Amino acid sequence: MDLSNKNVIHVKKNGIEYIQFRKLLEYKNLINHAYSVGTNVDYMTEKPDKQELEEKQYKNIISNYKKLCDTIESDYINLVKANQEHTDEVKIVNQKFNSYGPDIHIDYYSKTDGLITNKEKVLLCTTNADCILLLFFDPVKKVIANTHSGWKGTLQRISVNTIRKMKEEYNCNPKDIICCICPSIRKCHFEVDKDVKDLFEENFRDLDLNDIIVKQKDKEKWNIDTVLINQILLEKEGLQTENIIDSGICSVCNSNLIHSYRVEKQDYGLNTALIELK
Repeated sequence: MDLSNKNVIHVKKNGIEYIQFRKLLEYKNLINHAYSVGTNVDYMTEKPDKQELEEKQYKNIISNYKKLCDTIESDYINLVKANQEHTDEVKIVNQKFNSYGPDIHIDYYSKTDGLITNKEKVLLCTTNADCILLLFFDPVKKVIANTHSGWKGTLQRISVNTIRKMKEEYNCNPKDIICCICPSIRKCHFEVDKDVKDLFEENFRDLDLNDIIVKQKDKEKWNIDTVLINQILLEKEGLQTENIIDSGICSVCNSNLIHSYRVEKQDYGLNTALIELK
C-alpha cells in the first residue's frame, strides 16, 4: 500500500518505510525529516506506566531509530526526544546532553511536548499513536520545531505556544513558518463522550465549532476535528494557509501501516517524527 498523495511521499528504502512532506523536500539542502511507517516497528522508549522496558526490547527500539536515521542519512546520536506527557510545554534545544548516544529520558525534557532549535545536526524527535505531530520549519531564520499535540495538548494550544516561542526566541515571522501535520486520528474516528466534548466547547468559544464538533445521530457521542482546530489556531497566529501542509492520513483508517491506540489498545506501538537542520 502506498500512502503518497499531493502533500506527502511514501518512501520504501532498505526495508525501511517513512513519509516525507513534498513542501519540506523543497528545502532538503537545509533540513532532513521523516515520519515512520509500519506497525512492525516500534519507537516506544518506555512503557505507558513509566516502567522501564526490558533491556532487549529497549535495544531493539533503539535499533529501529538507528535504522530509520541511517536510511534518511542522519546520525541517530544527534536525536533529542521530548518525554511527552500531554502538556503545553515547549523547550528550546541548545545542546546535546549525551555525546555517546541519543538524548532519551533526559530530565530537562520531562513534561515536555514540543522542541525548538536553530542548531544544526540536532534531530528533534516526537512519537505518536493517533495524536497529532507537527513539524515546523522557518527557512528564513533557519529554525525548526517538533511538537506533540494530542487532544489534551490541542486543548492547551501547544501549537500556538510553539509559534510564540519561535517568535520570542528567534524572532521568527509566522508568515515564513511552514507547518506539516503528520498522520493522526481524524474527525472520522475521533469519537468522544460528552465530558470531552464539553471541554472543547468551553476552551474554543472563540472558534466556529459547527464543522469541528459534530454529534452522531444515533447515540450520545461526538466527533471532533482536532486537525482543523490546529489549522485554525495556526492561521490565527499568522501562518499562511498555503504553509500549513496536512498529510491527510488518518492513523485509524490506515492502522495496518500506522500505529493507532484506538485500534491496538493496550498493546499499542508508536511511530516517530524526526526533523533536523543539516
